[in-house]
Amino acid sequence: MAILHKVVFYPVGNGDTSQVILASGRRVLFDFCHRDKSEDTSTPEIDLKKRLKEELKDAKRDYFDVVAFTHADEDHIKGFSSFFELQHAAKYQGGDRIKIQELWVPASVLLETASNDKQSDEYVLLRQEARHRLLEGKNIRVFSQPQLLMDWLTPKLKERKEPANARDHLFVDAGTLVPGFSLKNDDAEFFCHSPFIEHCDGGDIIRNEASLVINVRLQSDGKLFDYLEVGDSTWDVLESIVKTTKAHKNDGRLDWNIFNIPHHCSYLALSDDKGDKETEPKPLVKELLQHGKRDAYIVSCSKPVPDTKEAYKDIQPPHIQARKTYEKYLKEVGGRKFLVTMEEPNGNKPEPIVFEVTSGGVAWQRSASIGAPAIILSTPPRAG
Repeated sequence: MAILHKVVFYPVGNGDTSQVILASGRRVLFDFCHRDKSEDTSTPEIDLKKRLKEELKDAKRDYFDVVAFTHADEDHIKGFSSFFELQHAAKYQGGDRIKIQELWVPASVLLETASNDKQSDEYVLLRQEARHRLLEGKNIRVFSQPQLLMDWLTPKLKERKEPANARDHLFVDAGTLVPGFSLKNDDAEFFCHSPFIEHCDGGDIIRNEASLVINVRLQSDGKLFDYLEVGDSTWDVLESIVKTTKAHKNDGRLDWNIFNIPHHCSYLALSDDKGDKETEPKPLVKELLQHGKRDAYIVSCSKPVPDTKEAYKDIQPPHIQARKTYEKYLKEVGGRKFLVTMEEPNGNKPEPIVFEVTSGGVAWQRSASIGAPAIILSTPPRAG
């Protein structure tokens, strides 16, 4: 039987939620953004809680194998505390809450100490949950091991009569594979591009710069495909990733068949200058865009990106100038389509964007149910 993986993007407005469903059935959810207004059927945003619970029920599950929060901005964690079971307090347990077998967070989630007016209640709960799991020594991976975090952790381990290195196995460094997945056992592996230690040490923590950036490599019958999952990284972080990855001769980890672009199609993921008609990407960001494979797709988790006169003046993302750039380089590499989560199949009632990954390539489909037979809207990728 052919190996079939799926990558799913959910229409939640200017927010992020995507899921990797492996052929084995294991599920990795990246970010979670449920908006209360989505429960009103007259609004276009998907009712994420309802949708995910239906999908899990169909799969006879009450858990995700992994839930990865790329960073702690509201549009990446909104509603998580009333949906997931949290281990740090009984009040967040039981009922129909969805379990998280393993939580993935950047070190910044455990470290941020901004004033209360800069922190959402949900961020505080996420920080408490991550700290609890780390102290308990299970069901978590923390990306990057900065000294600031060890300064917090070591005394607490000492109180438990444990050595300072007792939790080292739970940390994942940039430039390494995440333990627990392998091409041999899962036909999938997860390579950590970022954050770097420097993103969490020596000054204020900037969430976007400290975001998770992951290369998800999927294998089907011996053929490899790459999904680049990026948080809200800015152009300078992406340039650092390209420079560092090339220095370590890991250039292949920059390749992508699917690219989840940062920050809802913001020009700041490309350059510090939006441009009048199009954003000119910084040199190494341009190089990253050129790593797209033939028949690749770019996905913008955002509101619609119209090409109108007014759109060119928008301050907040999505930015039409950025879209023009992504479309330009997608065409250059022989890619297929730039997709926007709130545009497919239309802006009034968008549905999840679903990709099937098989030995034949990456195929885009639309379906009213992730578990239902798909209607293929793009032909299988060409050979080569």
